[in-house]
Amino acid sequence: MSGRTWIAAGALFGALAVATGAFGAHALRERFETSRQAEAYETAVRYQMYHALALVLVGLLALHTGGSICLDIAGACFAGGIIIFSGMLYGWSLGGPSLLGAIVPIGGTAFIIGWVALAVAALRMAQK
Repeated sequence: MSGRTWIAAGALFGALAVATGAFGAHALRERFETSRQAEAYETAVRYQMYHALALVLVGLLALHTGGSICLDIAGACFAGGIIIFSGMLYGWSLGGPSLLGAIVPIGGTAFIIGWVALAVAALRMAQK
């Protein structure tokens, strides 16, 4: 993907994180049945924002370097991780089945792979 695409995806995920966080803080506060659900929702928002910023970084690096397969892997893992990790936590915290919580680690693994791919991309950039 192009750097512009990763930047746009990161910006959209970031905007959604702000909106989702505000919605959770104001409109959903009374809906959470347990403090654990509220904490899970907040974790989903926080990790979504961290990885939205990581997507912007991937895009900027791709624009600067012309891109690489490692940057594309990082971007795909960050985007997929947001959808799986944060999405499943949002669903579970809003009363979805507990099975959603069992899927969350897949998203976390995608985040880890994304960070490793970003590290590899950075090391390869330094060698050029």
